[in-house]
Amino acid sequence: MKRFMFRAQLKSGQEEAGLLQLAELQEVARQLVRDGEIMTIGCYKWMRNLFLYVECIGRDIAPEDMFGELQEHLEDWPGTQQMRKWILMTDVFHFNEPAGYEHWLRKEPVERRVGRVAHLKPEMISSYIYYHYQLQEERAFLGDKYEIIAMHENLMFGYQEFPKVIEEPILPKKLSTSGTPVNWNDSRMDLHFQPWEDGHLYFKPIDEVFTIYCGDAM
Repeated sequence: MKRFMFRAQLKSGQEEAGLLQLAELQEVARQLVRDGEIMTIGCYKWMRNLFLYVECIGRDIAPEDMFGELQEHLEDWPGTQQMRKWILMTDVFHFNEPAGYEHWLRKEPVERRVGRVAHLKPEMISSYIYYHYQLQEERAFLGDKYEIIAMHENLMFGYQEFPKVIEEPILPKKLSTSGTPVNWNDSRMDLHFQPWEDGHLYFKPIDEVFTIYCGDAM
């Protein structure tokens, strides 16, 4: 099993049309869940940005496989030989990761599946990744099993489920060091984040477009 997170941007003036098209295309994603190819998929919106969280059970499934007809409503992203509509975001932190299908199935009902966003100060990106990779691979302390944070440029998108599941990871850790600050507050994450216009630091929840899970009635 693999987890992927993607970012796209609706064209200016086409937000409503794009969301209507996306609503119609949900059935394609729902069928992939029914067919046992996806465990969980969530789509979230912030301003003109769309974020997609996907848990692929076997083959890697790209957004274009589900939402090809949405392409006309999305901006082009440069950076490769061919323009892209969806950007694969970089996984920069998770407390846990899938060790297999049974391990990743939810054992208790999920009340909320939340998407959230935040901006890092560009000059603090490397520091953020440094501290979080240590925490992640040293297992300095346990956290939410299903939480994951991904990044594109200095924009971060996080996925969470509630109630939280706190569980020891099954897969082995990748570091045998102990560099994570004993007091996590000493990492000064407050200095890493770019404040919002209202002065708020850290993440803010964003609008859910849809979420689908294999264990829910469909």
